[in-house]
Amino acid sequence: MLLSAELYVKDLPGQLVGSLEPISMVDGNIIGVVHDREKLVNQRILVSVTFEVADSKKLEELKRIWKSRDVIISEMGSVYQTITREFMMVGKFNAAYIENLLDEAGSIVRLESADVSYASKNQSNDKRTAMITAEVRTKEELEKLDEFFSEACRKDDMLYIRGL
Repeated sequence: MLLSAELYVKDLPGQLVGSLEPISMVDGNIIGVVHDREKLVNQRILVSVTFEVADSKKLEELKRIWKSRDVIISEMGSVYQTITREFMMVGKFNAAYIENLLDEAGSIVRLESADVSYASKNQSNDKRTAMITAEVRTKEELEKLDEFFSEACRKDDMLYIRGL
């Protein structure tokens, strides 16, 4: 499980280490830490930490340790990684076509985000270029998205370039 937490620890020597050490005690792995001495609340400083633990049992154990050390958990949430890929399409289409294509793609895979940019029509052949930057969570979703765009471009006689 990849998680992020906002912790408040007493503004005393050793408290930062004391708040991070329990992560290793439950066989966790720290990915990143930021402590902000400027954000002081009730003589406590903010420690933002991103970490991995094996399962929910380890997480509950970690929470118990933090509580016993007087570490206040103000916020905790799951973090997920995404995979970003760019797709280019060249052909005769309009913005509505691309929007409909993205709506359809969203029903096949979970698109975390999709950004689109268009180039104007080429004066000599009436074709446009669309660049789609898409984010998904898994390689499997990326493969499905690639297959979907590839098939749509083949069907509508457009040039398709993936993975720019």
